[in-house]
Amino acid sequence: MKTAMIFAAGLGTRLRPLTDRMPKALVRIGDRPLLRIVLDRLVSFGYDHIVVNVHHFASMIEEYLASVSVPGVTVSISDETDLLRDTGGGILHAERFLGDGRFLVHNVDIISDLDLGWLDANVRHDAIATLAVSDRKTSRYLLFDDDMRLVGWTNVSTGEVRSPYPGLDVRACRKFAFSGIHVLSHEVFSLFRREGFAEKFSIMDFYLKAAADCPIYGAVPDSLELLDVGKPESLTKAAEYLR
Repeated sequence: MKTAMIFAAGLGTRLRPLTDRMPKALVRIGDRPLLRIVLDRLVSFGYDHIVVNVHHFASMIEEYLASVSVPGVTVSISDETDLLRDTGGGILHAERFLGDGRFLVHNVDIISDLDLGWLDANVRHDAIATLAVSDRKTSRYLLFDDDMRLVGWTNVSTGEVRSPYPGLDVRACRKFAFSGIHVLSHEVFSLFRREGFAEKFSIMDFYLKAAADCPIYGAVPDSLELLDVGKPESLTKAAEYLR
């Protein structure tokens, strides 16, 4: 079984007023909701167990998933209606569905042409996480050493730097933007607990704390077209891209 998790629990505040009446995951791009677009991509790369976390308008997502049928694919719902747990907490809460091997995590509002087979093939044997990243312009970058091991994060607009390495020289680091797509080893669950992460936390907070002791790598494809469908003005662009 090949497992992937789709983050679909978020409030989608950037897509208001659309998300005042529906979850972000069901906002349509052309004739398909975002959730179906991501689901179809995952299935096309052989993922046959899809975990979807739900919180905002959870019943609407559950009803939609019950109405669609993908032969040979099992869909599991990780229910967060009691508490929106953020990205890291969402993964931890879904532990029972994610098996004992590695699994892929994909944001529901990311549309890209990333070759997920390539990403899986580029996971190193010692990696607890492999983050798909690219050289695109943004204000926030992940920082890597020459071996593409994660060493920190920076916001170039504010000058803020976060790193487990005191005095990290940002100028000596390789800077890449995160895609919202990553592959994790099941070992992260024991590491969450060892590092004191529980219930509600950002997966990036965990990565930036654990990076000094645990191998977390970036993987850079030769080319990557990626759209973050997080704002109303991005919907038209996404529809054009998919056409």
